[in-house]
Amino acid sequence: MSPAPARLAWLDALRGPAALAVTMHHAGWTFVPALWTEVDRRIDLGTWGVFVFFLVSGYIIPASLERRGDLRAFWTGRAFRLLPLLLAACGLALVLALAGVFPLEPTLGERPLPVVALGNLTMLQELINLPAVVSVTWTLSYEMAFYLMSVALFETRQAHRSAGIAVALALAAVPLGLLLPGATIGGRADLAAALLALAVVAAIAVTALGRGRTRTVAAVAGGLLGLALVVLGSRAGTWQGVIILATMFAGTAVHRAEQGAISWRTAAAAVAVVLACGVPAKDDPAWAPAIVLAYGAFALAFALRRRAFPRWLTGLGVISFSLYLLHPILLHVVPHLALFYLALIPLSLLTYHLIEAPAQRLGRRLIHRATEHS
Repeated sequence: MSPAPARLAWLDALRGPAALAVTMHHAGWTFVPALWTEVDRRIDLGTWGVFVFFLVSGYIIPASLERRGDLRAFWTGRAFRLLPLLLAACGLALVLALAGVFPLEPTLGERPLPVVALGNLTMLQELINLPAVVSVTWTLSYEMAFYLMSVALFETRQAHRSAGIAVALALAAVPLGLLLPGATIGGRADLAAALLALAVVAAIAVTALGRGRTRTVAAVAGGLLGLALVVLGSRAGTWQGVIILATMFAGTAVHRAEQGAISWRTAAAAVAVVLACGVPAKDDPAWAPAIVLAYGAFALAFALRRRAFPRWLTGLGVISFSLYLLHPILLHVVPHLALFYLALIPLSLLTYHLIEAPAQRLGRRLIHRATEHS
């Protein structure tokens, strides 16, 4: 087996359980709330799942960016990886809402539709105080901020500083969190939200299509804007938002150590600092175990990365994005916990094969053609 498939297998073996943990968290509160109260007071499985996702993204996104070595290819790949299923999920949610089956966030109808659409399609809604069509897409806002920062570091040849950035973010999260306990980009500032989303779109477009100094300036502006949105716009609070960013850069530090770009001691120190600053970020006894165990699961899977994983486990990882995006919708369609999972996994397989995989193939073809003609 080649190194690349082996490396991807351990990541998929993490993604599958992480997605299932998030679905269990929401299904538990929906179908068996009395039982889930006892589980959730001990460990927040939803938080465990999303932090595993953040670590995986931190590890693989910079690796993908550097493997491509082309910012247009990177952004094209991300667009065709995320947007087709996101559009399908939002469309399904809106259709079911019109049918009276799926409850949308109450404030969604109170905000201008073009602004809400722009916020959701740029995946920034969580950071610019806009309602989400599908609730779990809040994590994509932090992913977008991380992409913007990673692109800026790549373009300015500073990507090797990930461990230091993880530490700096983690250490800054504590005082910033105390000073900014809630989002300061708030209220009903529809124009401001639209302008911020458009600014990010412009930064991405110029970064992907521009050249030379223009591209560099756009990449840096996008990275700074991504960071500012997390610091000022995190609805969960600045402390948690910045720790999420720090977690992703901790995942990158592991990748750098594996490459030999930094020492394992440096990477381990960065991870330890992020954990130490992240554990007290939320006043909830279920938060700390979730964070610690997410890092532990990532470390275990990384240690086993050269081993073979069961096909069913890696298969769940392949459809994890569908599992993640579709399950909040399905919760309101099926009446029973067992039926929920009997429907969710086949539906996710279907959307992967009909939407995700074809879109990714199309993205790769477009990248290949653009490379041939560049």
